Amino acid sequence: MTNDISPRIVNPIFFIRGLEPREPIDLVEPVAKAIELTSKLNLPTTFLVQYDALIDSNFTDLLNNLDSRYEVGLWLEMVQPLIEKAEIKWRGRWAWDWQSQVSMMVGYSPAEREKIIDVFIEDFRQIFGYYPKSVGSWVLDSHTLGYLADKYDITAACNCKDQCGTDGYTLWGGYWNQGYYPSRANAIVPAQDESHQIPVPVFRMLGSDPIYQYDYSLGEERQGVVTLEPVYSGGGGCKEWVDWFIDVNFKSPCLAFGYAQVGQENSFGWPSMQKGIIYQLEELAKLRDEGVVRIEKLVDSGEWFKSKFDLTPTTAVTALSDWQSEGRKSVWYDSRYYRTNLFWEDGKLRIRDIHLFDQRYPERYLNDTCKSEACTYDALPVMDGYNWSTKDQLAGIRLVKLVNGKYNPIAGSDPRVSESSDTDLHISWPLVDCGNFEILCKPDCLEIENKGCDWALEMSWSADKSIDLVDVTADSLAYRHEGFDYIVRCSSGHFERRQGESVLMLPEDGRIVLNFGE
Repeated sequence: MTNDISPRIVNPIFFIRGLEPREPIDLVEPVAKAIELTSKLNLPTTFLVQYDALIDSNFTDLLNNLDSRYEVGLWLEMVQPLIEKAEIKWRGRWAWDWQSQVSMMVGYSPAEREKIIDVFIEDFRQIFGYYPKSVGSWVLDSHTLGYLADKYDITAACNCKDQCGTDGYTLWGGYWNQGYYPSRANAIVPAQDESHQIPVPVFRMLGSDPIYQYDYSLGEERQGVVTLEPVYSGGGGCKEWVDWFIDVNFKSPCLAFGYAQVGQENSFGWPSMQKGIIYQLEELAKLRDEGVVRIEKLVDSGEWFKSKFDLTPTTAVTALSDWQSEGRKSVWYDSRYYRTNLFWEDGKLRIRDIHLFDQRYPERYLNDTCKSEACTYDALPVMDGYNWSTKDQLAGIRLVKLVNGKYNPIAGSDPRVSESSDTDLHISWPLVDCGNFEILCKPDCLEIENKGCDWALEMSWSADKSIDLVDVTADSLAYRHEGFDYIVRCSSGHFERRQGESVLMLPEDGRIVLNFGE
């Protein structure tokens, strides 16, 4: 039986477009094949339909004949027939145009978003006979989510993984995997209390590689993709990668629950996805039969989440093996207050990422529209190891020790990761010559302790980057991002600004505590 306390959950989600202007492709075959495959394996599955597919009987004839193992919901990308039925002028180059100001809800005013939703949902009800309970999109804004929750009582949503610039969509610094309750001010940021949160869990899609996705394409205009998507030979289309991904996601410490979405949009075509998706679903069906994972419709995961958590839970993704055999290791930790990534390479630890979550930080499109082909969502950076780096100088927070008046990186052996409570993740890292570092990720703080040597944390970034740090005092780091001010405090230890692009964090009695919950 699966672990009901911290289950490993898989959502098969296939999203369906009715138009593909870029090249001729059979859009119906992937849907029919996905139904055939998931039916054969007895897998609960969610199909999310774009409006152009909703009004096409080639798709609805298939979807209307599904049994209770299946769910049909909304895929919120805009197309010409939907926009014109909502009596809004279509600005796209084709009847479906992927650019953000046309395709995403953020390209329309809040009032227009409501009109679009009303049209879409009413036509959905007329065709399927019920209201949808699940929605998805690459980019979901807080106004849209709030309206869907308040008026239509949707149960669950899904959005894109973290990425910088891929396909024109930047979602960066948010709750990294699993699921969260978004703030009413910013759809990528978890709320800290119930009064500010939208009561709909948002699950992160596509299954990011916890080691390699973060730094992928560093120094280039946009990130490449290392995910569970079956069309990618360096990810979900590679048997070795899929086996590794399943192991680190579903057989390693994860706190509240482990999660992955599996599936692909139909516009890639069945020939390009069939090998990868067949292997993935067959392997996951075996794990389901062994009691390792729960395979669910998105709506069922949403109902479980809402029954289990009043607020966003703490979760983790633990990757202590490297599918490329390079010895790299990565641990992600998320709470409703912050996220962090601890990354080991060549026996050394670099904290690649810390982003602060503040329910008051507004998204760019809360009361405005996106006017360009690219859109940006983010949280509040404390350390941004991607955007503050160059290929020659990697930003991060490193463990260093004092040797002959200089601080040098500390080397260690393999870290050990355990769940010390329902909310806390404990990392014990044995060093070469001075005991262990004990790192405790707690919902509102990060604690690091070692009494075996003269050590510190050194935060540094590329000289070529302009970062958000505006002031350093003994007990605080003050930042300003997109005009929003925020502070990280040190309740044990103190900060020192150093010459150049770095800050030293010095322990008190062998201990540093960084607070993110104030």
